[in-house]
Amino acid sequence: MLMKLLRALSFGLVLAVGPGVALAQSGSASPSPYAGFETREIKSLSETDIEELRSGGGWGLALPAELNGVPGPAHLLELRDQIPLSAEQVTAIEEIYETLLVEAAAAGERLIEAEAAIEDAFRTGGFDDATLRELIADAESARAELRYIHLSRHLSTPPLLSARQVARYNVLRGYGVDPCSNVPEGHNAAMWRRHNNCS
Repeated sequence: MLMKLLRALSFGLVLAVGPGVALAQSGSASPSPYAGFETREIKSLSETDIEELRSGGGWGLALPAELNGVPGPAHLLELRDQIPLSAEQVTAIEEIYETLLVEAAAAGERLIEAEAAIEDAFRTGGFDDATLRELIADAESARAELRYIHLSRHLSTPPLLSARQVARYNVLRGYGVDPCSNVPEGHNAAMWRRHNNCS
C-alpha cells in the first residue's frame, strides 16, 4: 500500500514538474522584453521617442550637464518664479531655448530618418557590411549633433545666472541640499533664509 502511494506521488510530481523541465531543456523562456516592438514603424524608436525628437525635446541627452549642476534653459524657464529669474534673464534664456527647439527638432528629424533607413535596410535585405556601416555612421552623426545642441545650451545658461540661482535650481530639481531647510550652524536663521530667497 505504501509503495502504491509513493508511486502515485512520484507520478504526480513528474506531471507537475515535467513541463517546466521540458521548457527549460528546450531553451524556451519567457517572452523577450522587446515583444510588441515588432509593430513599431521604426523598431528602435517608440512613438514617444519620435514625438520628443520632432518637438526638440531633450530625450535625456543633456544628463551629463543637468546632473552635474549645469542648468538647462527649459527647466530654468519652468522654475523662473521659484529661482527667481529677472525679466532680463528670462528674455535671454527664452532666446536660447527657442533656438534650441528649432535646431534640435531639425537634428531629431535627421536622426529619425537615419533610424528609418536602418529599419528599411533590415526589412528589405540585400545590403552589405559597408552599407550597414554607412547607415550607422549617419545615425550616430545625427545623434551626436542632437546631443551637442542640447549640451551646448546648458553651457550657455550659467553665465546668465548667479551662483545662488544655480544652487537654487539644483535644489528645486531635487539634486542638492535645500539651503532653506539647512541653516548652517552659527548663522542667523532669518537672515540666512532671506539671503537664500526662502519663502
